[in-house]
Amino acid sequence: MSAGDTAENNTTIALNVIDELDLGLPTEVQKLLAPLYEAFPALSNTILDIPYANLIAAILVFLFFLLLRRFFTSVIVVTLQKFAQRTSTHYDEKIISALKGPLGFMFILVGIHLFFILIFKETEVIKQILETLVVYTVFWAILSIIEAMRSVVYEITGKFNKDLSKEMGNFILALIKILVAGIGLGAMLQVWGINVTALVASLGIGGLAFALAAKDTVANLFGSFSLLADRTIRIGEWIIVNNAEGVVEDIGMRTTKIRSFDKSIITVPNHVIANNPIENFSRRGIRRIRMHIGLTYATTTEQITTIVNGIKTMLQTHEGISHNDTLLVNFESFGDSSLNIFVYTFTNTANWEDYLQIREDINLKIMKIVAEHGASFAFPSQSLYIESMPQT
Repeated sequence: MSAGDTAENNTTIALNVIDELDLGLPTEVQKLLAPLYEAFPALSNTILDIPYANLIAAILVFLFFLLLRRFFTSVIVVTLQKFAQRTSTHYDEKIISALKGPLGFMFILVGIHLFFILIFKETEVIKQILETLVVYTVFWAILSIIEAMRSVVYEITGKFNKDLSKEMGNFILALIKILVAGIGLGAMLQVWGINVTALVASLGIGGLAFALAAKDTVANLFGSFSLLADRTIRIGEWIIVNNAEGVVEDIGMRTTKIRSFDKSIITVPNHVIANNPIENFSRRGIRRIRMHIGLTYATTTEQITTIVNGIKTMLQTHEGISHNDTLLVNFESFGDSSLNIFVYTFTNTANWEDYLQIREDINLKIMKIVAEHGASFAFPSQSLYIESMPQT
């Protein structure tokens, strides 16, 4: 059998699916229309070669299936969801919700199919279009079910690596969706008599050009493998990479999405992340406090010594400070307009909100220490000395 015969057979098989959707309704409608033509001869008049009675019947049948769709989505689906809520698992509810759209669309397809049959306008091209939409709807349903089972995939990947369950799950789901979408595309091409096997084989002729064009995609794919294998970043972590700063929202097959702090989305190719230094703030257990405290030049030696010791004691006993890390409080330098005390320490948390609260409390305590010892903070100033006044 030749390739052309195979394609023709495939198309014929596909068209049988559409033909079976009419449920014998066109024949029954035509039987009902026959007495109308006899009773009302005017209905046999035509518009665009379509008898009035057939056109009216086609419109009514299409509206009938729209009502059926409305009944299905608002009554049957809701009823099934109520029954599903009584079960011990929530997956059945998700599957029912996922199938609501595809199954509802099937009512529209049947209505369109019968509409064209009743007006005698269903050509081979229209049949192929409808068959393509049927295939599309089937694979739409499959992809919707896959998405509904996302939590199941997370549970499975969590058994292998709990920390990376979402990242690995998203990657696996993306691969499955691409595979299913590819099969669906092949099925739709087959409806039109295109030999998918020959089409795939013909891609080998331009394999080199395709490889060159897809090199960045391949690099991004291997970059995503690297990110998952090395556990460099995870969803929800605050990072800086290649001047992009924010919280990781998604690690895909090709790109990683970062939500910046002004709420915009930054999309970074995975190979860029894999080949550039990454600063991961979320993996810090502590955060640094580094400041200079400037006192006026009127401050005495005894005051500075007492203030330095007071600040150091306060930090050593503060519950928000990490006592296992570096803690420095020293009279550091003579500034242009101040005597500078250097403070260097770490909080015991990396959470930004908690860090700000700890830092605020420390600042207030430092102000209190300085005030208790009769000193004051300096501010940038200049002194002007006049050696002599001009003679008037």
